[in-house]
Amino acid sequence: MKFSTKAIHAGNQPDPTTGAVNIPIYATSTYADEAFGVSKGFDYGRTINPTRVALETNIAALENAKHGFAFSSGMGATHAIATLLEKGDHVIVSQNVYGGTYRIFERIFRKMGLDFSWVDTSKEPEIKAALKPNTKMIFVETPTNPMLTLTDLEMISKFAKANKLISVCDNTFMSPYFQNPLDLGIDIVVHSTTKYINGHSDAIGGFAAASNPEIAEQLKFIQNSVGAVPSPFDCYLVLRATKTLALRMERHNENAVKLAAVLHEKYKDKIKHVFYPGLPSHPQHELAKKQMRGFGGMISIELGSLDNAVKFFNGLKIFSRAESLGGVESLVCHPVSMTHGAVPKEEREKFGLTDGLVRLSVGVEDYDDLLEDITNALAGVK
Repeated sequence: MKFSTKAIHAGNQPDPTTGAVNIPIYATSTYADEAFGVSKGFDYGRTINPTRVALETNIAALENAKHGFAFSSGMGATHAIATLLEKGDHVIVSQNVYGGTYRIFERIFRKMGLDFSWVDTSKEPEIKAALKPNTKMIFVETPTNPMLTLTDLEMISKFAKANKLISVCDNTFMSPYFQNPLDLGIDIVVHSTTKYINGHSDAIGGFAAASNPEIAEQLKFIQNSVGAVPSPFDCYLVLRATKTLALRMERHNENAVKLAAVLHEKYKDKIKHVFYPGLPSHPQHELAKKQMRGFGGMISIELGSLDNAVKFFNGLKIFSRAESLGGVESLVCHPVSMTHGAVPKEEREKFGLTDGLVRLSVGVEDYDDLLEDITNALAGVK
């Protein structure tokens, strides 16, 4: 099956009891056995739930994975992946990742004995230089949040296999519709399903997918043992949303491609730089065309100063001033004061995250309205 068909049908078989087309919300914490030692395959809600099974089947199919695991948040999924490691292990990480990823690695897992090297994973020599005898994992985000720097996933896969590392890719910005890291040799793909996969800003969730049976077995054990699982209702919401993922991603991409081009070409007096992999001026535009099927709905712009960023931020009317991304509604975020507040100034400046950078999550509204909103907000920028 192709993507849109899988998005609608994978894991979404009619309910065997009633024939209901939509998977029911199985609001139960436990299940009755038919007799001593005889069950229907379900025992306890933290371990397994039919609505969650349907969601896990669905998203795993979209990532071309053999196994999928739903979590209560993207950070819950990231936590589970880091739990695959042991005290003394070393991880190579993209220097520009979501601020929450930086926070959990540096503020929590470092205290537990893990070591992290933050490098520009778009540059193979830097990755090789960071390798240590105790390196066990390489964790990349591509495109990165919020600088939209790309990492060559085939290169990462080859490097990981040559050095017996677990390779992980945060695929949140692209969604399974535009990028499938496992197809490029990556071991684990992780998502905040809160973002594009759900796309309606009404449910928090995370997901990890893998095809390696040993890794999958460990992730399943961690998921059950730690218990950071989503509620049946949240699973239902996300499962409902994946049915329109292809349609939404096409519109996000269409709007963002046109907006990025206009911002880059017509507002050089207001905007110092437009970060978007769909622009031919992006240094990794060719890589984007190679490993992605679209360029996504995220655009970052450098306005030169905090004052300009604030004026632009406050001047928007359609773009809601909010954290998060990937919803049908357009959002604007100031990463330094919002999503990346946990990243020290000296660290974020290494990869170009300044006080003047603003991140746009381009929604699916009418393009002309979005352009007018941005144009009006830019009028206040020096």
